[in-house]
Amino acid sequence: MSAAAAAFSSAIFAGSVMHRRMRPRRHRLRYSIFSVLFDLDELDALDARLRLFSRNRFNLLSFHDDDYGFEKGRSLKQQVEGFLREAGVEPDGGAVRLLTIPRILGYAFNPLNVYFCYGRESGALIAIVCEVNNTFGQRHAYVLVGEADGSGAMRCACEKKFYVSPFIGMDLTYDFRIAAPQDGVTIAIRGYNDEGTLITAVHSAQRVEIGDLSLARTLLSHPLMAIKVIGGIHWEALKISLKGVRLHDRPAPPEKAATIAPRLES
Repeated sequence: MSAAAAAFSSAIFAGSVMHRRMRPRRHRLRYSIFSVLFDLDELDALDARLRLFSRNRFNLLSFHDDDYGFEKGRSLKQQVEGFLREAGVEPDGGAVRLLTIPRILGYAFNPLNVYFCYGRESGALIAIVCEVNNTFGQRHAYVLVGEADGSGAMRCACEKKFYVSPFIGMDLTYDFRIAAPQDGVTIAIRGYNDEGTLITAVHSAQRVEIGDLSLARTLLSHPLMAIKVIGGIHWEALKISLKGVRLHDRPAPPEKAATIAPRLES
């Protein structure tokens, strides 16, 4: 590990994403993917130190601020801290780290971006913001608040407020279970209603220190990532359609940019 890489809280996370649908037709998918955990306070330093990465300009991998958030002209960290205040959590300037797929050769589509928010004094995880994007150009955030459990995971629940897949209706509750990134990261989301579990999604990955060499190796081991996510979405949609799963109408997006998901008591 280089001294430059060791100085970063930012890191690569290589792993897989799995979705399992239980009804009315069973369907399962699993893809190998990688994400990058960006400490939002480190973006300029990463740009300065890495040849293969840039901020707000073209490179092999790049981070564009306008790909995220809801308000132009306001920093991404400020927007996230605003959501925390809406949820009754007062930020103290602690780290905000975003797990996302960066642009690769100028292109990326992220169904889910996850912001891990920490207290400056305590260093503890104080909230998580899940920013969800659909293929219709819409975006919504779920703000998870509460203490982590004994395993280091935060578990919260709320009603589904944002349309994502045309094959899944709005009559769902989301159960989030997300562990803060350390040597690995696990993000698990279950959608259920009165009939039981409809869908589960799990993203698990292992940490790789960030540097030009590790970025190059990760890209070589995950070819075509720039089109794999959006291509996979449409390919799986075709397969589900051929199984006869009906379509659901798309409602108007929620008026508020964020939905608060309180801690789920065990």
